[in-house]
Amino acid sequence: MLTKKNQTVIHQLKKEFISLKKDKDSLLVVLNEVEIPEAVYNSNAIENSTLSISETEQILLDMEISRNISLREIFEAKNLAKVTEYIYKNKKRLDVDIETMLLLHKMLISNIDDTIAGRFRKGNEYVRVGKYIAPSPEEIQNLMEDLFSDYENNDTDIVSSIANFHLFFEKIHPFIDGNGRIGRVLINLMLLKNNFPPIIIRNSEKQYYYAAFKLYDNDEKDKALNNFSKIIFLQLSESLNKRITYLRGNKLVTLVDFAKTRSESKNSLINKAKRQTIPAFREKGVWKIGVE
Repeated sequence: MLTKKNQTVIHQLKKEFISLKKDKDSLLVVLNEVEIPEAVYNSNAIENSTLSISETEQILLDMEISRNISLREIFEAKNLAKVTEYIYKNKKRLDVDIETMLLLHKMLISNIDDTIAGRFRKGNEYVRVGKYIAPSPEEIQNLMEDLFSDYENNDTDIVSSIANFHLFFEKIHPFIDGNGRIGRVLINLMLLKNNFPPIIIRNSEKQYYYAAFKLYDNDEKDKALNNFSKIIFLQLSESLNKRITYLRGNKLVTLVDFAKTRSESKNSLINKAKRQTIPAFREKGVWKIGVE
């Protein structure tokens, strides 16, 4: 569960975000579009893609790459970008349900393996994640129906509801391929449907992400939920702070430069940024903050 203190932080940031974004939807569209290569890079890197963020940007712009890249990695980048753009543009009409999820999965896996795109595991299609064996194909439909129903009827705060959904979704592992990426797409669809901006779960911090799943696999579900709720909280706070800064029209400076104007060290400010106790955010891995 998200702590009451953090629930209050998110509520206040969302209130300011909603207030500032009036008549500025075009700016938010641009911010979302600019973030897509970074979001695609991070989500694919978590799944062991070898692409750099620069190569991801080049692929999405249909530019030539200086090294040989597998066709699979090219489609992984292009398809995930397409899925991300799709949920941004269609957030109002898309429902958070199995039908939408299967459509997104089909878009994600198209041209990679069309035989498994847009469908659950079936027959003898079992998957293993480390030492954990996911539920049998016969169980998936019912498990997913229950999961979406539980999310719809969950009366906890939205961050905890999304965290609980994601942990159990990855536990079910309903697809042969693409579970992590679709799971993270669904996180953003859920946030968008609740009038929040999207978030980026970063490859550089995947150890915390995986640690939550390990706790969940070891039946420490409450601790896993608390840990993953905090991960989403930090990323959502950062995303809100970024958009609020742009909507205010504040000047952007790096935390390194910001530190030069203060009596506080760069490392101290970066630690505060990571804890989201200052309104800092990252762009392509560089910490920045808005100044008046």
